[in-house]
Amino acid sequence: MTNYRRNFLAGGSFFFTVNLAERRLRLLTDHIDELRKAFRETRQHHPFTTDAVVVLPDHLHAVWTLPEGDRDFATRWRLIKSTFSRSLATGETISKSRAARGERGIWQRRYWEHTIRDEDDFARHVDYVHINPVKHGLVMRVRDWPYSSFHRLVERGVYPEDWGGDVADRSGDFGERH
Repeated sequence: MTNYRRNFLAGGSFFFTVNLAERRLRLLTDHIDELRKAFRETRQHHPFTTDAVVVLPDHLHAVWTLPEGDRDFATRWRLIKSTFSRSLATGETISKSRAARGERGIWQRRYWEHTIRDEDDFARHVDYVHINPVKHGLVMRVRDWPYSSFHRLVERGVYPEDWGGDVADRSGDFGERH
């Protein structure tokens, strides 16, 4: 078995990528209200700040900051994933190993996590989160994707509404700051 190492920095900020097991499905956007509820319920008992988030049909990216002294993002993801899974009808294909553990077949077991090192790293990851629907060809402009914290950050003056431009105008930088 592979030994996964996580950097559990108390009170730190982290970038995550969390994927569905079957990447061809659109469960996250088709059931956005259930996903939002899973986030809300988890945050009630295990607070965290969502600095940035984008939900795509088959995966999501997020930047979180945990409370001072808290480093347990794994429990939060476990709760979000299990709460969301319980809200969906059963019937997905489940491997023998998942069935033996009583797991559903909705999420990939693992997720990508990166500890944010500094303000520049934070800004680059927040930008990456928000440009992702354009990068995947889901929309032409960042502001056109509804399942993103981009709109909240525009309201707060962090981004201009036209940030990231139009995909027809770009060569492939995808909005990252230089």
